[in-house]
Amino acid sequence: MNYGAIKETDIANGIGIRVSLFVSGCTHHCPGCFNSDTWDFAYGEPFDKATEDRILSLLSPDYINGLSLLGGEPMEHANQRVLEPFLTRVKEAYPQKTVWCYSGYIFEEMLSGRAHCEVTDSMLSMIDVLVDGPFVHSLKNIALKFRGSENQRIIDVPKSLRQGNVIQIEF
Repeated sequence: MNYGAIKETDIANGIGIRVSLFVSGCTHHCPGCFNSDTWDFAYGEPFDKATEDRILSLLSPDYINGLSLLGGEPMEHANQRVLEPFLTRVKEAYPQKTVWCYSGYIFEEMLSGRAHCEVTDSMLSMIDVLVDGPFVHSLKNIALKFRGSENQRIIDVPKSLRQGNVIQIEF
């Protein structure tokens, strides 16, 4: 897997001050995407052990609330297979910090649809908040918090998994 950028102190992609990882590779190709450079799976730099270690170090200060995964598309199968063991490291090192994930797939597709693969269930178990759904340019609304278009949902993943239905978070 490659990544396009790491933001060390991001306040736009989740609650609080976060470290944000923009992975490369996306098959959605949403018109109006703010980060279309990352559609290419080969874009950016290789996501290797040194990169993982750097992000773990960036997460260490108490003022950092957690990690946000964006793209590209974190839930592409190839990206999930790299991110799942990395999230295990993050949760072991910082169980109190939250993980947000932004995906053009919807939650239901992750549970049993085209976004599901052999590591999806484990990956979802480590994600606290999911912003799901493709960016739809005709539904763009700059007044929305933590999302770009009105079709996108902000989901409490642990509650949703426990209750068996989507539990949204309202802001």
